[in-house]
Amino acid sequence: MRRLFLTLLALIAILVGAALLAPGLLPSETYKPRLEQALSERLGRDVVIGGDVTIRIIPSLQAAVGDVRIANAEGFGDEAFAEMETLQLRLALLPLLSRNVVVEEFVLVEPVIRLAATDRANNWTFTPATSDGEASPAPPAGTGRRPGALPFEAEFGDVRLERGVVEYRSPAGDWIIRDADFTVDMNRLDGPAALRGDFTVNGESVQMQLRAGSLRDVFEGGETPLSLQIDGRAVQLDFDGVIPEGAEFAIAGTAEIDLDLPRVARLAGAGLPEGDVFRRFTGSGQLSADASRASLSGARIRFDDIQATGSLSANYAGARPRITGSVSTNALDLTPYIPAEDASNTGGGSGGGLGPWSEEPFELDALRSVDAQIGVEVGQLTARDIELSDVRLDITLDRGLATADIERFRLYGGEGVANARIDLRSNTPQLTLRGQLEALQAQPFLDAAAQFDRLQGVSGLNFQFDARGASPAAIMASLNGEGRFAVENGALVGVNLAQVIRTVERAIQDRRLPSGFGEQEATDFSTLSGSFSVQNGLARNLDLTMLSPLLRVVGQGEVNLAEQTITYRLTPRAVQSLAGQGGDLDLAGIAVPIRISGSFNDLSVGLDFEAIAQSLLRAQAANAIGGDVGRALGESENLEDAARGAVGALIRDAIGGQRDEAEPAEGEADQPEEPRDPGPALLEGLINQALGGDQEPEEPEETPPGNR
Repeated sequence: MRRLFLTLLALIAILVGAALLAPGLLPSETYKPRLEQALSERLGRDVVIGGDVTIRIIPSLQAAVGDVRIANAEGFGDEAFAEMETLQLRLALLPLLSRNVVVEEFVLVEPVIRLAATDRANNWTFTPATSDGEASPAPPAGTGRRPGALPFEAEFGDVRLERGVVEYRSPAGDWIIRDADFTVDMNRLDGPAALRGDFTVNGESVQMQLRAGSLRDVFEGGETPLSLQIDGRAVQLDFDGVIPEGAEFAIAGTAEIDLDLPRVARLAGAGLPEGDVFRRFTGSGQLSADASRASLSGARIRFDDIQATGSLSANYAGARPRITGSVSTNALDLTPYIPAEDASNTGGGSGGGLGPWSEEPFELDALRSVDAQIGVEVGQLTARDIELSDVRLDITLDRGLATADIERFRLYGGEGVANARIDLRSNTPQLTLRGQLEALQAQPFLDAAAQFDRLQGVSGLNFQFDARGASPAAIMASLNGEGRFAVENGALVGVNLAQVIRTVERAIQDRRLPSGFGEQEATDFSTLSGSFSVQNGLARNLDLTMLSPLLRVVGQGEVNLAEQTITYRLTPRAVQSLAGQGGDLDLAGIAVPIRISGSFNDLSVGLDFEAIAQSLLRAQAANAIGGDVGRALGESENLEDAARGAVGALIRDAIGGQRDEAEPAEGEADQPEEPRDPGPALLEGLINQALGGDQEPEEPEETPPGNR
């Protein structure tokens, strides 16, 4: 941009020189070709003057040039890089003799400048031609401001620009300034200068006022005061500072900025979601900036209702702006930025409930338009009903890849770490989530996260999930992952499983749930643990184990997260004697399978009565038999096999069991084998038949007559 400004100054100087040297009576066709050639050589681009060149000397030196065009750089199209309808210049004649330039009038009418950039080049870098016609090297960097850049005195009268246009096009987006009208208020090069104007940027109206202490100091590298006010519906900026001493243009001072974010997004060609969020950004602090970078330190920032302090820096030299810095805030409420559930689709009737997952695409375009690396510290972070404290978060945006590393956080008495990543570099967003929690109070966390308050205890959890999709429905249908959990010294609220087992006999007779269910009931446990896996939205748990002094509970089943349904089987078993209702039956070993099924909004709980009946029969048989045999019968999972084994063992005990097989003594090897007693085998066959088995009673073997 510095070279562009110097090029425009050179163009004006050449036109002024032509006006001074050209004889007033010569027609324009005489010197216009020479003027075009001189300008073309100076700029390294073809310059065409399509209109007349008019020069007058008396009563003042006047020059007017019409329809001037400067060719574009190679590779940037056939449209002119710059053009103007008219340039009018009038200088006082006598002061020129003492090297004092008095500009009585300088007017540019309808100038148009078309700037363009790609990832590798731009069209505003000029390379003047050398005497042999080859392009000369570009001027060295650092010559934007230098001593002696303005080696003359000057006074100014009517200096203005009318209906100007500046176009800037790049892969990151287009910025179009139109209807630019500017007026310069300046008496001398060494005195104060002001530039006032109004224009539109991508259709948004803007008013601007720029003041500098000295135009000479601006161009010759001295420090000079500078103030800037921009007033528009999208942007309001107030800067008060200086241009520091140096070779490059830069500013430093205090600044206040107020951004209407939806309008700014539209200016940049992006969109923001509707609602009460992403509305406004304000900031104040120490601002420093140059042609490629701006930084705000000691900043006080307000984003919607979020207030923070910190430092931010923006580098806009590349294809996308890159923001870096650190921010801290006492409170950060993310709830307004989380997509709301669609109340019209809830499945809970008038009472509400969880509705189907939304198929509305996420609004993520803003994450593609900027790169960032920001550290955030939050005293208390809220996401709907979940509250975290003492949070340290690192946010990175890199060409559409968004990463959030939560280095630490405290959550309901516990602490943990987590990592989330959203990859927008392909057409379908990809989501990755990892986390680990320790010493977490289960009940308040589950109540806040899933409105489930039935589990108490101190828990640990680790998980990892991956998904692809552009909407919540697509994410849940593609979710894959795994994890483990463990809860210690807790309680299952809403059910007393020991009481369920005690009253199960009556429940079987009545064919209804036993007592033990209710808001005031609970089952204490020492450990509840298990693991889970998720594939395409279907979560499975096959190893739930709950241990308590009276009970052992196992569970297995699946949760369809995409379709919001549950199919689960929970099986508590008594491990100590529990007095049964109306009797003294030892209920140790009794299993009471509980079936949980239905949708998230309409769960049903029932008993597996067939399995319970078998368990009760085992318990009755075990009490009747007693001893090790009865204990084995009570612990068996299969009633029929247990009964066969138990009765057979009793019969063998009753008739003396099978004889021990011993090695024959010396001299007895040739003695005939003692025949086997047929009694046990025959009785076992009869038992099998009585129990419904397929085996027929075994007939006794034929015994030799001599051995009867």
